[in-house]
Amino acid sequence: MINDSVLPFRVDVPQADLDDLHKRLDLTRWPDELPDVGWEYGVPREHLRSLVSYWRHEYDWRAAETLLNSWPQYTTVVDGTRVHFAHIRSPEPDALPLLMTHGWPGSVVEFLEVAGPLTDPRAHGGDPAQAFHLVLPSIPGFGFSGPTTEPGWEFKRVAAAFGELMRRLGYGRYGVQGGDWGAAISRELGRIRPDEVVGVHLNLLPGGAATAEPTLTELAALVPGERARTLASWERTRGWLRDRQGYADLQSTRPQTLAYALTDSPVGQLGWIAEKFAEWTDPRTPVGRDLLLTNVMLYWLTGTAGSSARLYYERAHAAYWGEPPEPSAAPTGLAVFPYDNFIPLRHIAERTNRIVRWTEYDRGGHFAALEVPDLLVADVRAFFAGLDAGPAGPR
Repeated sequence: MINDSVLPFRVDVPQADLDDLHKRLDLTRWPDELPDVGWEYGVPREHLRSLVSYWRHEYDWRAAETLLNSWPQYTTVVDGTRVHFAHIRSPEPDALPLLMTHGWPGSVVEFLEVAGPLTDPRAHGGDPAQAFHLVLPSIPGFGFSGPTTEPGWEFKRVAAAFGELMRRLGYGRYGVQGGDWGAAISRELGRIRPDEVVGVHLNLLPGGAATAEPTLTELAALVPGERARTLASWERTRGWLRDRQGYADLQSTRPQTLAYALTDSPVGQLGWIAEKFAEWTDPRTPVGRDLLLTNVMLYWLTGTAGSSARLYYERAHAAYWGEPPEPSAAPTGLAVFPYDNFIPLRHIAERTNRIVRWTEYDRGGHFAALEVPDLLVADVRAFFAGLDAGPAGPR
């Protein structure tokens, strides 16, 4: 018998878990460090020492817990695994349901800054006609949706599970939004459920950047602006492959070995994630320490460093690995932020996506919902306002 039960959930971490964390932080064994190398070899020791000191002596998990619990949260079992999600209904009865999905090394914490303006624009100076009922799931293997207990949880399976989640909640027409892994999951959901997904809004486009050095023939076929953008895209991709790809290679090949270190050492877990928040954000729009640490706490307290990393392994070992994205007919909008990891190219994007909105911003990076929530909220509103969404809300 299939159990469609949706159960209330509340974050309530035992004090013993927090006491254990504090003991581990007090007993940190620090490595040596080369002088005057900055970030070239990884997170500088003093940068991490400062974060650890704040985590141990000033950060307030109970305040973060209260903030998370301001959202109505639930769990349900989909395809044999527990899925945790927040379900925040708008006070506007005709609001469009919107599924927003985080990435790695993120969590539902990414949406703390945007949930209010999206669900209740009237209270945040916006148009009440642009309100959304939000569904914010934790990806299986991440946080309170983890750990997973069997192989095979790659992003296409996650997309199918989230489609079932929306059906279970009674939503027959809805939008989807995401960046990082959330972009891959959202795009796939729009592709496989075109009669349900009214539009796909992304702040990262899977497969949209230059992945090989462009040839002279390819460049000659482009208008000057796109030609320059293509060269810049390749340079950023090349720099990524040279200096920043290591974490993904490790998580795609040996996530279990990595898990021992990150599950045993809170400083190791912090360093693994804090590096990405430092390198993938616009230095003008950094993510605050409290939000960063709350995000890290969801990995630490749930012991999901390894199961979240397995998403990389499953994709890299799936039958479709290395193939171009399958075409999607879903109306798709992209918000491009200058400090994201890759520079997307419209002429590549349009090969496999139905692009109806493409907006480039002058600030923001990979964690747009935390860095530039105002820009992301405005872009999401504008994208869905420009679509003929049809009837929304529960069936």
